[in-house]
Amino acid sequence: MHNLKTEGLPVHVAIIMDGNGRWAKLQGLPRAQGHAIGIDSVREIVTATRDLNIPYLTLYAFSKENWSRPKEEVKILLKLLGYYLEMELPLMMEKGIRFNLLGEISDFPKRLQTQLLDVMDRTGKNRDLLLNIALSYSGRREILHVVSAMIEDAKQGLIKKIDERTFSKYLYTKNMPDPDLLIRTSGEMRLSNFLLWQMAYTEIYVTHTLWPDFRKDQYMEALTEFSKRERRFGGIKEN
Repeated sequence: MHNLKTEGLPVHVAIIMDGNGRWAKLQGLPRAQGHAIGIDSVREIVTATRDLNIPYLTLYAFSKENWSRPKEEVKILLKLLGYYLEMELPLMMEKGIRFNLLGEISDFPKRLQTQLLDVMDRTGKNRDLLLNIALSYSGRREILHVVSAMIEDAKQGLIKKIDERTFSKYLYTKNMPDPDLLIRTSGEMRLSNFLLWQMAYTEIYVTHTLWPDFRKDQYMEALTEFSKRERRFGGIKEN
């Protein structure tokens, strides 16, 4: 169905996983059920990414702003995160997937912090796919974090020159290429404070499909669309 060529694939895919709550409402189910089914989509997309040999995948799972959601919903989301880490670790080890967190781990309960660090440690030597999960993440907070760290290092004489390359070395995504493709599900047309620095020249693909319904076929459609685009990075189109 999809004849994708390796040279047409992105190196780094980022996804804003949106629409779990709306999906549940449409099904007449509690919001928690939408989040639970969304985990199945995560598994399918992670596996497809690994099978396509795309080396970087970043999923926006929980923003800094999400802490303001109803306490019961946050509690369920944290429980599902712990469940995901426990259930998916064997797959990560089998498929050579390295788990990495983007965001502020200190915001989470101690038990979950320990679990996150453990999975990062146990998958640390895997090299086939780097899976970034953005948790308690804020693009603006990340930029402020970079500025603060650079000021401190500049005071100590560790920085001689401030440019884009130096700045990028302080990001959560240091040593990674910027995303080539951003996929947003549920039809919303905004970045939602996600990887603001890194998205400068990222191709954006928006689908009205809600995240629990976003599976391999929908993913392949997004990748096929990406492969047809001509990326110019601010340059002039060549005839």
